[in-house]
Order: sequence, then C-alpha cells, then structure tokens
Amino acid sequence: MNAPRKLKVATTSLAGCFGCHMSFLDIDERLLDLLEFIEFDRSPLTDIKHCGPCDIGIIEGGVCNADNVHVLREFRANCKVLIALGACAVNGGLPAQRNHLDLRDILAAVYVTEEGLAPGTQIPNDPELPLPLNQVHPIHEVVRVDYFLPGCPPSADAIWKFLTDLIAGRTPHLGHGLIQYD
Repeated sequence: MNAPRKLKVATTSLAGCFGCHMSFLDIDERLLDLLEFIEFDRSPLTDIKHCGPCDIGIIEGGVCNADNVHVLREFRANCKVLIALGACAVNGGLPAQRNHLDLRDILAAVYVTEEGLAPGTQIPNDPELPLPLNQVHPIHEVVRVDYFLPGCPPSADAIWKFLTDLIAGRTPHLGHGLIQYD
C-alpha cells in the first residue's frame, strides 16, 4: 500500500516584521509531526526563493512595493489554497499606518530633511530598489485569499490548530483564546 501523498506547503513574507514566521517556528517539535503530512516548498526552512506548484500557501505581510505585488501574484498563481497570516496580510497591519501620509513627504523626511543626515543626501533612485506604492495594501486587495488567520502575530497554537484542521480536510475553526493581538 502506498503512503498518502504529502501536501506541498509554501510560505513567504512581504512587508512586515517576520513575526508570523517566528510564531510558525514556535510550533517547535510539532513541526516534525507536520512533516508526516506535508513537505515544504518555498519557506525560510528551505531557502527556496520561488514557489513551485503547492497545495497550501501561507503568506505574511502587507503589500507596500512593486516587488511585493510581483511575489504575491506569483505565489498565488502557484498555490491552490492561500492563507493570509497575521494582521499585516489581513489588513495591512503596522506598515499601513503610513497610509494617511503622503509618500513623497515620508521619503523626504527619512532621506533628506531628517536631522543628522549627511549634507547632500537624497531620496534613493536606483532601478534595483522596488518602487514603493503610495499605500500599503492587505493581500486580498491584490489577489484572492481563501483563509484569513488574524493576530499580531497569531500564536503557534492558533497556527497549529488552523493547519491541522486544513490538512485533515476540516474547515479551520479557532476557538476562544487562540486569536491574539500583542
């Protein structure tokens, strides 16, 4: 008898603090239990840079620049199911706090007028740098999202429960106490 096919899972991060990936790693030894049912594609655990065809994609962070848009669209195209993980992916999170400010004013303040800058500094203008968007967007404003797992960051227990429900073919359900905003 053949062993059941393992689900392929990929993760990536856009504009955010990487706290959701840290919370994912806080699953600790339960990650080994997950490996009985899944294999990782793109992830900090594998250091694979481009997502291949996957069953489940987990993405944290909001969309703040052109590179984020490109990565997000490529990621969505390769994932059957997409999970928005954490406040930044769900609603823009802390990076979206800049949305009420003018981008030109922010860049000028950071690179030109901030006290202590070297004389003659200017806003970077290099084709290697991703073009910033005027606003930070949650990922559902750019691509279709199948599931939202809020929190800042979601706890390891919430991520574990969500993934094990999904892998078992159940609709993920997080009971009281599993969603947190620290």
